[in-house]
Formats: sequence, structure tokens, C-alpha cells
Amino acid sequence: MRVTQAFILGAGLGTRLRPLTARLPKPLVPLFHRPLAEWALEACAAAGIQRFALNTHHLPEAWDHFGAATASSTRPHAGANGLPALARTWQGRELTLFHEPVLLETGGGLKNIARWIGDEAVLVHNGDVFSTMPLARLLAAHESSGLPVTLAVRSNGEAKHLALDASGTRCTDIRGRLGRAEGTHVFSGIYCVSPAFLGMLPGGEKVPVIPAFLALAQAGRLGTCLLDDGIWLDLGDRAAYLRAHRELALGPARHPDAIIEAGVHLERSVVGPGAVVHAGAVLRDSIVWPGCQVAAAAVLDECVVFSNIPAGGRHRGEDL
Repeated sequence: MRVTQAFILGAGLGTRLRPLTARLPKPLVPLFHRPLAEWALEACAAAGIQRFALNTHHLPEAWDHFGAATASSTRPHAGANGLPALARTWQGRELTLFHEPVLLETGGGLKNIARWIGDEAVLVHNGDVFSTMPLARLLAAHESSGLPVTLAVRSNGEAKHLALDASGTRCTDIRGRLGRAEGTHVFSGIYCVSPAFLGMLPGGEKVPVIPAFLALAQAGRLGTCLLDDGIWLDLGDRAAYLRAHRELALGPARHPDAIIEAGVHLERSVVGPGAVVHAGAVLRDSIVWPGCQVAAAAVLDECVVFSNIPAGGRHRGEDL
């Protein structure tokens, strides 16, 4: 069956990005002036996805202005937790937000939207992953495999937790928990799921998806698709977040709506829309979020300006 729907995982607490996530949920943290979740939606749409679901937990009110409201904004009891879902659109595509007052984890979040998923396969995409990988290849691999799950994997990276069989199309172990093999590949946080897989997840429970993945690996039914082409970045921690702004060129470093006063010196820094950098400030390898301010003559190195308080003085490696 063709995969035309996607579930964006947006309900995490964002602990590795604190204090930035005290202001915004991690998927709404800006990357080159756009929320991380929007980059994920765009990657899925480029692969042919037509409808989206997204789960929320931390700071749910921050999602109120994401996407466009529909004429009927709620769908009663759309989630298995009995809560109404918020129906919106993104670039003309259906976008349904499912709130989790109690965090359900990756498995519980999937089970919660089982009625939304219906009888079709779904692409699952972590909300803090930036990728230009050819996801259409993952969809095609899943559609042709007949397997319950197909994981997008990478050959290179630090967290090589997955062991693959000789064909490279099956995962045989995860973190060595089955005692079969050491890991050789990285799990990208992007995968396809067929409806039958939801039957392996308990209802109404806070549960990760990994135990069900291990059961499939044990049975030789956990598929993999190697996607080494393109960029893949897990932006869940501060170092990766800063590095992405230094190394990627996803848009203008200075947003056209930013105000940069006279005598400002910017090196490898990104300034968002509505932000103001006052006269004489120096920014190196730093990020200024939309609407934030840097005081006159401030000197910032490897800093993120994210609060409503103007950042002044000299700082290195701080979130202000």
C-alpha cells in the first residue's frame, strides 16, 4: 500500500536543549528562522506525504499559531486517550494535533492515533531531526517489503546501535539486547509502520516502541532501508543545534526583517526575523531567535539569545 500519511513526534520534553525548551517545545525551536517541525513536514511532503498528525505535550499552547486553523478546529475523541484533536492545515495539507497530558512515549503515542492512522501505513518522523535524505526510497522499500516496520538507517554516525543481516534489509539486533551482534548502523529516527504493527502495542500505556521493534527483529521481520544520501542531523542537543547553524546554509543568516544597527560585527551567526542587534555588538557563532534583542556593545561567542531580556555584556557558551 502507498504511504501518504506521516506522524511527526513532537511530544518530547526537550531536556537536552534546556533552557531553550523552557520557552518553546523542541520541535518549534527555530532552525534558520523556521521551526524544526516545519523542516520535518517539508521533508515528508517532498516524498509525497499528503496528511499529517503531530503529538504535543510540553507547552501545548505554543502550537496555537502553527499551521492554519480549519473551519472546524476540533475532532471529538480523535485520540485513544479520549481527548479531542486539533484539526489544522499546513501548506494545504491536513495537520491534526494530538495532545498528550501524560507523555505516552513513542509506542503509546502511535497507539493513541490508531484511529487516525486507519488501514494505511504511516511514515513516522522524529520532530528534532533535520534530513534531506531521499525518504521516497524508504516509502518504496516499505511498500514492497510487506513487513510491519521499515527503519531508515545510516552507515555513519556515533550511535551505531543497529545490527543488520547480510542483505542489509533486516535489523537483527538493537544495542545487542538479543545477544546476536554488535551495532553497525545508526537509526535515523525515521521509519514506516503498517497498521498491523499497532496490534503489538498495548493500549492506554506509556511505552516506548523499541520492545516491539526487538520482537520483530527476533522474528526476522524488522526491515531496514539504507539512506546514506543527503544530510541527516539529530538536533536534540545544544552542540548539534549550534553546529547546524554554522555548517548548513538553509536560508539567509540575517533575516530580512531583522534590524542590524551600525557597527555590528557578525561572524557565522544567525539573526531571526524581528530581532534587533544594537550598535557595536559582536556576535560569533551565535543565534538570535525571532523578536529577541542584543544590547549595544555586547560580545557573544557561541551563545543562543532566546529570552525576552536583551542580551548584554560579554558571554561565551551561554543561553541568554
